[in-house]
Amino acid sequence: MSTPGAATDSKEPQEKVNVHYDTRLPELKWSRRIQIPIIAGIVYSVIRTLGPTLRFEVLGWHHAEEVYAAKKQCIWAFWHRVILPIVWWYRDHGVVVMNTTAFDGQWTRKVIEWLGFGTAQGSSSRGGLRGLAVMARRIEEGKDCAFTIDGPRGPRYIAKPGPVMLARKTGAPIMVFHIGVDRGITFEKTWDHFLLPKPFARTVLLFAPPIYVRRDADVELMEGKHAEMQKELERVRDIAEGWFSLTEEERQRHRSEFGK
Repeated sequence: MSTPGAATDSKEPQEKVNVHYDTRLPELKWSRRIQIPIIAGIVYSVIRTLGPTLRFEVLGWHHAEEVYAAKKQCIWAFWHRVILPIVWWYRDHGVVVMNTTAFDGQWTRKVIEWLGFGTAQGSSSRGGLRGLAVMARRIEEGKDCAFTIDGPRGPRYIAKPGPVMLARKTGAPIMVFHIGVDRGITFEKTWDHFLLPKPFARTVLLFAPPIYVRRDADVELMEGKHAEMQKELERVRDIAEGWFSLTEEERQRHRSEFGK
C-alpha cells in the first residue's frame, strides 16, 4: 500500500489537514530515517527465528469460524503487549492493522507487511478517521481488520473506541483475544509491558465470543459495547496470563468454557 504524504526534507509549507484525517508521514532527520529499515530487519529476524519454536494451544477459535461461515469478516482487538506472538501465529492472512505514522509505526509497518499483514495508516491521536475509512473498505473487500487496542502509546489496558466505530459502520463483529506464555520476558519499562516469549515456550491463545454492534446504534449503545469490549479484553487477559499457574482441573474447566 502507498502512504500519502511521504516524509521530505523540503521546507515548503504543507497544506493544513484535520488531525483526524492527517496520515502524512512526519518529517524525520536522516539519522532517524536510516534507522527504520535497520530496526525493522532486526525485529523481523527475531520473529522469524523465535516464532517456529512456539507451541500454541488455541481455545475459542470456533467463534471466528462461525463468523466466517456467516460470510462476515472479523475485527480483531487485542492488547499491544502480545503483538509479537500473534503476528507470528496469524501471519500471511492479509489482516489489515491500524498503524501509526510516527517513527515506531514506520518500522513496525515494514515488519508486519513482511509477515503478510496489510496496514491502514492512522491512530487514536492522528489520522484515525481516515484509517477507519480504509479499514471499512478492506472489510467490504473481504479482509479482516485488527487493532492493538491500547496503542500506539497507551494508557496500557485502556481500550480505544475504534473497533466499536468500525463494527457499527460495517456490521462485522469485534473479536477479542489474549495470549499467555509459560516462559517469557516482560519489559516492564515499556509502556505496554511488552511480552517476549522465550524460545520453545508453550502459549495459550484465548478467543472470546463475537461482539456485534447494530448499524443504528446510538451513543448510549456504543458506550455499552465499548464497556463490553473492555470487560472481555480484561477477562481473556486475566485467564491467559494466569493459565500456567492453574491446576489441570482449572484449565479443563476453561477449555470447556471456551468450547474446546
